Amino acid sequence: MEAEAQSTENIDVVEISGKKYIIVGTAHISKSSVELAEKTIRDERPDSVAVELCNSRFESLKNPEAWKNTDIFSVVKSGRSYVLLAQLILAAFQKKLGNQLGVKPGTEMMHSAKVAEELDIETVLADREVKITLKRVWAQLGAASMLKLLSSMIGGLFSSQEISEDEIERLKSSDALEEALSEFTEALPEVRSALIDERDKYLATKIKNSPGKKVVAIVGAGHVPGILKWIHEDVDLEPLEEIPPPKGTAKFIAWCIPVLILSMIMYGFLNSGADTSYQMIGAWFKINAVAGALGALVALAHPVTILVAFLVSPFTSLNPFIAAGWVAGLVEALLRKPRVVDFDNIADELT
Repeated sequence: MEAEAQSTENIDVVEISGKKYIIVGTAHISKSSVELAEKTIRDERPDSVAVELCNSRFESLKNPEAWKNTDIFSVVKSGRSYVLLAQLILAAFQKKLGNQLGVKPGTEMMHSAKVAEELDIETVLADREVKITLKRVWAQLGAASMLKLLSSMIGGLFSSQEISEDEIERLKSSDALEEALSEFTEALPEVRSALIDERDKYLATKIKNSPGKKVVAIVGAGHVPGILKWIHEDVDLEPLEEIPPPKGTAKFIAWCIPVLILSMIMYGFLNSGADTSYQMIGAWFKINAVAGALGALVALAHPVTILVAFLVSPFTSLNPFIAAGWVAGLVEALLRKPRVVDFDNIADELT
């Protein structure tokens, strides 16, 4: 299989066995990236346009108002909670910069799809489903890495960093991005693997398999080096779409807590009499019930939610697979039905 590659600024052209791939590297919050994507599609008139979106994110961006006004209970019930989580994790910092520069994250992808539709060109959603990506990330994270990732997420919500559009354009150069990615790899290698490396393979394969003899691919610039590497290879996508089973260690630790508590109560019953055990059980119920109700009260929950938290906390504390907060949150969602837009506005309202 013969391959030929050419490059200009932010655009790479690869030819493999008579098929031409024009790969446009973009900054997700850059106005000029939107313009470059449209210009390339109109000038090249390809047979298909591949964009760095999965079906779930495409639908949420295609109908933003419908998505924003969807109540959280419906999101969870329909199995789209990972889409919501992805919006929060991946867009928090970009949203802040996007507001500063007047461009929303994902604009160049959706605009590319719109231009393709206008020109009657097939659009290929080339990214892996966000649900699978996040589940593979969580499966690979250790406890320390999870804390580091959460800290980074929270810090991103409150970051007040100012950045110019010139700086955004500078970050589209491969050298700067590779340097940033190398630092990211050192900090969280597990996240790098599932979030970037695997998706490089996935995107490259979906782009390579896009219909027609000429394909324009609109992707984040950080993925371009990986795509250029893997587009020449035959990659089996099935292993990249598998969700790893939960770690046995996590289950073991989860069960240790209730087993320890029940063992202490049993020990008290055998060695100190039934009265002592009853006192321990009473203390357990009081402490957990009050703590659960207090947490709901601090969160300004509905009175019914506070009552439910009071009642379920002692029991959920003994079950490693059900948290009191999950039950209380579900009741609150049923009573007040928060919408997706309420989650999107959390950062703005808090700051």
